[in-house]
Amino acid sequence: MHRRRRTALTVSAALLVGAPLLTACGSEAHPGAAAVVGGDRIEVSTLQSQVASVREAQRDSRDASQLIDKSGQLSRAKLHSMIFDRVVDRAAQDAGVSVSRNEIQQMRKAAAAQTGGEAGLRTAMLQQSWVAPDQIDSVLREQVQLTKLAQALGADLQQPAGQQAVGEALSKASKALRVDVNPRYGAWDDKQTQLADYKAPWINRVTKPAGANA
Repeated sequence: MHRRRRTALTVSAALLVGAPLLTACGSEAHPGAAAVVGGDRIEVSTLQSQVASVREAQRDSRDASQLIDKSGQLSRAKLHSMIFDRVVDRAAQDAGVSVSRNEIQQMRKAAAAQTGGEAGLRTAMLQQSWVAPDQIDSVLREQVQLTKLAQALGADLQQPAGQQAVGEALSKASKALRVDVNPRYGAWDDKQTQLADYKAPWINRVTKPAGANA
């Protein structure tokens, strides 16, 4: 039985899982790369930039010390997100799914409405998911993609069969991309579509309806 998970954002549609562990690439094979996905490099410098954006936002928060203390695995969390973004892109492409800028903005308006406005949205994303303000649209785009991917597959994300169908599509896309991760950050698990032996703090194994708290 496929295990299931969901990103516990206020407006999250659902992040599913679905297949075999790939061997991580050595840093010697891809010097300077945190990972190689579909032949495209995710540079360590790009990853560090994402981490720096989150740290800057955390330091500017009223709960700076608490947020920083709780995000010790921030580098792995951001790398996971960057790889998963590409997996979702591939799965969406395979299903003929595209996302418009307007759809992302509509999702953002809905998210802001559920979190008390733009300021509330920025706070929630930073606290719950370690997402900096300039990274929010990327996360919301992913949520729209997942929702539309499920629709394209005729899958109901609130049902186990629907979650499994989307999870299998993500796993298939992950395999096709042949994800190689620098051992410094771990190894990529195709089946769970995440870094092996790593569970981001906002991920639950039971999928909840959108709007439910973690």
